[in-house]
Amino acid sequence: MAEDRTKALLELLIQINREVAAALDLRTVLQRLLFAVIHNVGGERGSIVVLDESGKPIDATIIYGKSLREHSTQQLKETVDRGLAGWVIQHRKAALVPDTSLDERWVRRADDAMDQSGAKSAICVPLLAREHLVGVLTLVHSVPNAFNAEHLDLMQAIADQASIAVLNARLYTETLRQARVMTALADGAAAFSTSLDVREVWQRVLNQTMQALQVETVAIGLIEGPEQDIVFRAATGQNAGNLLDRHIPCGRGLAGQMVRDGHGIVISRVAEDKRYTEVDRFSGIKTKAIAVAPIQSQGKTIGVLEAINPISGGGFDADALTVMTGIGSLAGATIRNAQLFEQLQNAHRRYRELFEESIDPIFITDWNGRVIEANREAIRLSNIQAPDLRQMSMEQLHEIKWNVTGIGFENLRVGDEDIYESILYKADSGTVPVEVHVRRVQFEDADSIQWTLRNITERKELDSLREDLTAMIYHDLRSPLGNIVSSLEILSGMIGNDESVRSILGIAVNSTERIQRLVNSLLDINRLESGQSVETLQSMKPGKLIESAMKDVLPSADGRRQQIKIELAGDLPNVFVDAEMIRRVIINLLENAVKFSHTETTIEVGAARNGPYVQFWVKDSGPGIPANAREHIFEKFARLKGKDVPSGLGIGLAFCRLAVQAHGGRIWIESEDGQGSKFIFTLPAVQENLAKI
Repeated sequence: MAEDRTKALLELLIQINREVAAALDLRTVLQRLLFAVIHNVGGERGSIVVLDESGKPIDATIIYGKSLREHSTQQLKETVDRGLAGWVIQHRKAALVPDTSLDERWVRRADDAMDQSGAKSAICVPLLAREHLVGVLTLVHSVPNAFNAEHLDLMQAIADQASIAVLNARLYTETLRQARVMTALADGAAAFSTSLDVREVWQRVLNQTMQALQVETVAIGLIEGPEQDIVFRAATGQNAGNLLDRHIPCGRGLAGQMVRDGHGIVISRVAEDKRYTEVDRFSGIKTKAIAVAPIQSQGKTIGVLEAINPISGGGFDADALTVMTGIGSLAGATIRNAQLFEQLQNAHRRYRELFEESIDPIFITDWNGRVIEANREAIRLSNIQAPDLRQMSMEQLHEIKWNVTGIGFENLRVGDEDIYESILYKADSGTVPVEVHVRRVQFEDADSIQWTLRNITERKELDSLREDLTAMIYHDLRSPLGNIVSSLEILSGMIGNDESVRSILGIAVNSTERIQRLVNSLLDINRLESGQSVETLQSMKPGKLIESAMKDVLPSADGRRQQIKIELAGDLPNVFVDAEMIRRVIINLLENAVKFSHTETTIEVGAARNGPYVQFWVKDSGPGIPANAREHIFEKFARLKGKDVPSGLGIGLAFCRLAVQAHGGRIWIESEDGQGSKFIFTLPAVQENLAKI
């Protein structure tokens, strides 16, 4: 009888070995082995968990009677971590459980409670191939004590015989899986690199992902905007249109978690996973399983790749995340390049539009100055047609100021933008005064020079008008003004002591003196601008200059109930100056202070030694001068603009700057909005006085 049992066992093992060895697909091998064990050993249900080289579960098959059952990743993990299979894996030896209700190694689930299916019996054996643990095989019977040691020995014998077949099938499946991953990535790399159109790249990524994973829907979301939200820009598959332009707030949902953690997420059963929330739902799509992987470029996540619902109806394969992550890495660089290319194309298009629509003439030349392109306004102003312009150089069109641009445009090569005035030569031998703005640009992928010529004919005509007006003031007002001054002096000696008459005469004298100062300032501006030096110089005390100037301003200050406070440092050195000219500088600054200060306030004027200079200042309590106007305010005819700003000709401060600079000093402003302004200027001190100090 023993020989018959041994013979029967050998025949059984040979039969089972032939059956499982005839297949290389892992799922097929597991199903055949499990059906054979249930049939020959007994039991109502069974399972096989397959392990990888590190001992982690990678696949499983569960059979109830004659039917296959689906399993979740969470169930598989619990079984291996805490169940009977986990104990067998840990100890690498078989286990017989006559009564599951009395064994702590048995993990009870909802359908396994005592008030439902009740106690059971179970056998669990390891699958060992060449000393490597490749899996664990479990049989369950609904009746306690249904299995004994003989069943355990038979099941272990079958497991030992089939372990090699399971290992081979696992290795074969892993090889196929790796080949599929490599093929998918290779196909993706080839497909993505064939276009720089961003929308075409999106579509290629979608198609490749859908083909590799065999899913119902695939979508691409990109991180955009200052809030770093994820915006789905492309999708394909079932109800893909419902995903387009969908915004996921930064850090929300599976996509946000993926971006935050830096690695992909796979959920094979969303109904059982709390990570899947309302944020992840898409209208019209019933999500059963979802995989999310990063799209990366240069180590930075720029978006997400989402795959929804494998067509098989089950969960994702173990290599799904590997494939998606690989595709995301390959796609990231291509998508980023396509985005940059699109931005460059848009920039070129905008530049071309601005170039053509500009109201200023614009020429584009190479670095030899040869005209490459000219806009419509350049053709109109020069009256030279485009084909003829392309045969010319900029030197033929206007006089280049080489001292500004540098010989061979060397100043432009370092990124400078140069500005100068010149004359544009027209086709009809006419000329146009222009202000030339020249800089280095990229024009249609070529390193070029852009010349913007602004027609300044009106400005030149206005300058000429101002010069004519100034000349008229010089010559036509000076002589009659002198007669008025002489007449007033004669009248002053003819009238008696009538205070009212003398008051009126004083007003006339003061007003006439203001007009004289204005005319003299205009004359001095013209003379100083032409480069003439200051000739009438004498040594003067700073305090005397200030006191003399203050006398002319006091009537205006008294009329506004203002006080003028003088602050003079002790032992001030003298200054060597044109006394009348510097007195008018101080008067101009004081008159401005009176004009811009509020009524019933104090104006400060003073002087102090500052090294080899004497530093003068006038401080008002006005509204202050904006920072962007502090240099411009010293230009001729420049005036501050505003609703409550007093009017003027804009020559007083221009005269002050020219006069101070002609004496070897400098002038500047210190000001804060709403806190007044302080005008400061320096004059060289007389060296003899300095030696005595």
